[in-house]
Amino acid sequence: QTQLVESGGGLVQPGGSLSLSCAASGFTLDYYSIGWFRQAPGKEREGVSCSSRSGGYTNYEDSVKGRFTMSRDNAKKTVYLQMNSLKAEDTAVYYCAARFGPCVGSRFEYAYWGQGTQVTVSS
Repeated sequence: QTQLVESGGGLVQPGGSLSLSCAASGFTLDYYSIGWFRQAPGKEREGVSCSSRSGGYTNYEDSVKGRFTMSRDNAKKTVYLQMNSLKAEDTAVYYCAARFGPCVGSRFEYAYWGQGTQVTVSS
């Protein structure tokens, strides 16, 4: 059974940090680009970051550059998103998604999705 499971969300104060994980099962992670997306209430789901299959290439949405770092360990079948200097506008449900092929911006190109983990940045 193909599955992605996110974890690590929670409540954090502005300026704080959180580390999200995305555990993959049921498919060979090495063959898939992995994207992190987020969706705030009343807004469209947007891409945050994407890692190529080998992890050699990673891109970031402009608002998170320099604050978020994405990494992956294909042997452990896990992808990570380290989020530092969090802001209130980072509050959203965060999802990881897998695509058989290179990173692309459109969420509709990703075949597998996790259930999401809530990140709330508030004082």
